[in-house]
Amino acid sequence: MAQSNLATALPPARARADKESTLLANLKMIAMKLFGFVFTVFISSVIVFFSRWLVPGDPINFLLRGRSPNPEAIAEVTAIYGLDKPPLEQYWHWITGVLQGDFGRSLQYRQDVTDVILDRLPVTLGLVVMAGLMIAVLGLAAGIAAALFRGSWIDRGIIAGMSALAAIPSFVGAIVLIAIFSIQLGMFPSFGSGEGFGDMIYHLVLPSLALALSFIAVVGRVTRSAMMEEFSREHVEVARSRGITEVAVVFRHVLRNSLGPIMTVSGLLVAGLLVSSAIVEQAFGLAGLGSLLVSSVDRLDFPVVQAIVLIVVTAFVAINTLVDLLGPVVDPRLKAGKGAR
Repeated sequence: MAQSNLATALPPARARADKESTLLANLKMIAMKLFGFVFTVFISSVIVFFSRWLVPGDPINFLLRGRSPNPEAIAEVTAIYGLDKPPLEQYWHWITGVLQGDFGRSLQYRQDVTDVILDRLPVTLGLVVMAGLMIAVLGLAAGIAAALFRGSWIDRGIIAGMSALAAIPSFVGAIVLIAIFSIQLGMFPSFGSGEGFGDMIYHLVLPSLALALSFIAVVGRVTRSAMMEEFSREHVEVARSRGITEVAVVFRHVLRNSLGPIMTVSGLLVAGLLVSSAIVEQAFGLAGLGSLLVSSVDRLDFPVVQAIVLIVVTAFVAINTLVDLLGPVVDPRLKAGKGAR
């Protein structure tokens, strides 16, 4: 009798131990990802800050433009901006300020860098978000359609279209869109970001599309490739043999299992969107972070350049860390594969 009770007690105990082991493994993975995020951002901050010593030119000359650089003026300016301190002390002062939301003072605008960035952030954020939505909707739609009609003229046409889009640089796409939709058809404005939320969305339609064009092709190709691989798997054939409708098979078994590589590529595209936004903002005359970065590099406004680059790097690393954490949730096979290894 005692042996029977022991036998019945073992499975729940083993199940509880398995749950605890899985929980510890998940917590360890999250801790490692967060540590990697913090470490990467820290190393990036060091590179971003000290790279200014590799750039030719002296910010003092820019600050004293139009005036004779006498020793008293130079000493006063270097003291105000902390340029007279040792590099390590400058970095410590800068990074502790960054952690409190203080990126220093702009040499070009003579005001806090945080205020300068916050004035430009809504335009860039709206541009990237709208471009991201276009990439997700149009890229997924193109990839799904190509996979569903694989081998047909529809598939070949979509592949040819995606290949053409992938070869179009952002500035060329911007020029073509302005020529067609602004000059010829007069449907959308070609300059500025408008006033108010609704007007800004209207003004950002063409810039977002110009920014998204080549990335739509990338997501479409990855979606088609991932779905084609899933269509050849055994579980899809089993689902069809059980009488499940084709729509359910596509969305429940094929597309869902294809989201892993699609999410991974989408996370990597974030950096491309943020970098390419500078070109698009210049083409459409948008006062965003990209155009601010270009003008700041040209005028040796190091505090603004450092702040924007660090924000872009942090956003890129944060989004890719989030994608890594969500990967096993979207595709449990990733978790099973890690456990098997």
